[in-house]
Amino acid sequence: MKKGIIALIVVVVLGLVLYGCGKSTYNNMVTLEQQTEAQWAQVENVYQRRADLIPNLVATVKGYADFEQETLTQVIEARSKATSVNLDASNLTPETMQQFQQAQGELSSALSRLMVVVEKYPDLKANQNFLALQSQLEGTENRISVERNKFNEVTRQYNTTIKTFPNVLFAGMFGFQERGYFQADAGAENPPQVEF
Repeated sequence: MKKGIIALIVVVVLGLVLYGCGKSTYNNMVTLEQQTEAQWAQVENVYQRRADLIPNLVATVKGYADFEQETLTQVIEARSKATSVNLDASNLTPETMQQFQQAQGELSSALSRLMVVVEKYPDLKANQNFLALQSQLEGTENRISVERNKFNEVTRQYNTTIKTFPNVLFAGMFGFQERGYFQADAGAENPPQVEF
């Protein structure tokens, strides 16, 4: 009889320990998952800020009749494509992240071409509205970089947590999946060629 009571106590204690570990692990993974989703919302926020600035920039530049319309059209099309790619924060797989990043990269590239073309127009470069918008865009690009870095950090913490033992067992049971990261654009490892 004593052996039966001791065995029951051991089973109960083990059950409580497993419950406590499981609960703690699960809650930690949920917390990290929520942090990645909140940081993703912040990333989307700064990308939206950039998208909202572009119509004002285009309108200011359009005022210069001899400005290259092809460049403006590329910016408008890239903005449209970038804003049409919406990701669900709970489905940030490496594949969906690459799709999002590609669309945003095309917009960044179109904006860079626009700024290069602007160099040919001294009156436009001196326009106060244009200068203010250009400054806001530069600030927004910096914010994007900061928020992407923060997103990668919280995503790294989340991914590390769900892949370590014994968390990986609970992650599989409860459906926690690896999230994708922002990555450098192709060719970013090579320095740009500057010719004088």
